[in-house]
Amino acid sequence: MNPTVNADPAELAKFSDLAHRWWDPESEFRPLHQINPLRLGWIDGLAGLSGKKVLDVGCGGGILSDSMARKGAQVTGIDLAVKALKVAQLHALEVGTQNVSYREISAEAIALEQPGVFDVVTCMEMLEHVPDPASVVRACSELVKPGGWVFFSTINRNPKSFLFAIVGAEYLLQMLPKGTHEYAKMIRPGELASHCRAAGLELMQTRGMEFNPLTQRYWLSQDTSVNYLIATQKP
Repeated sequence: MNPTVNADPAELAKFSDLAHRWWDPESEFRPLHQINPLRLGWIDGLAGLSGKKVLDVGCGGGILSDSMARKGAQVTGIDLAVKALKVAQLHALEVGTQNVSYREISAEAIALEQPGVFDVVTCMEMLEHVPDPASVVRACSELVKPGGWVFFSTINRNPKSFLFAIVGAEYLLQMLPKGTHEYAKMIRPGELASHCRAAGLELMQTRGMEFNPLTQRYWLSQDTSVNYLIATQKP
C-alpha cells in the first residue's frame, strides 16, 4: 500500500514547466549550477562518495545526482516531477554518465521498499517545497545504513531570508522564477535539527551558503541566516 504522497501538485507543476531548461547554465536554474560544486565538495569531503550507494531525494533534473555519479558513486535520483526526471535521464544518456538511474517515487515509498540500503542520502533544496518536511526527514533516516550520512539543504525563515531569498533573488535580481519559494514553508535550522533528532539522526555539521550579487560568487560559511546545509549521521 502506498503511503499518502507528501507532495504539493502546484510545486511539482512549477518545476515540470521549467524542466526543459534544467541543464541550461544561464536559465532559471543557474543558481543550482553555481552552487553545485560547493555542495558536491562538501558532501564528498565528509562522506567520501567514491564506491558509495547514494540516493538523491528530490533530484529534479539531476544536477547533483549526475555530479555524484561522476565522483564514482552508484546514484539513484528520485523525484515526483516526471518531466524533470525525463530531462535527467536524457542528460545522462547524452553525456554518457555511468552509475546513475532515476525513478518517479516518493522518499516515503522508497523507504518502505529499500530501508537501510544506502550509504549516503542527499535531500537538497527540497524540504521547503513539501507539505510535511518531517516525513521526508524520517524517510531519509530509514533509507540510510547505520553509520551512513544524510545531507539536507534548505532556506532559513526570518526577515533576512525573506529579503534575500524572495525579494532579492526572485524579484530584484530575477535569479529565480517569481514564486519559487514561499516564506511560510521555509525552515529554521532549529526546526530541521529537531526533525533530524526525532528521526534518529545525529547532527555532525552545519554550514551556511552565502552569495555576492556583484561578483556572482557563492561560498560556504558559518552564517546560516539564509541558505544552509546540515550533515547528519545515522548511529
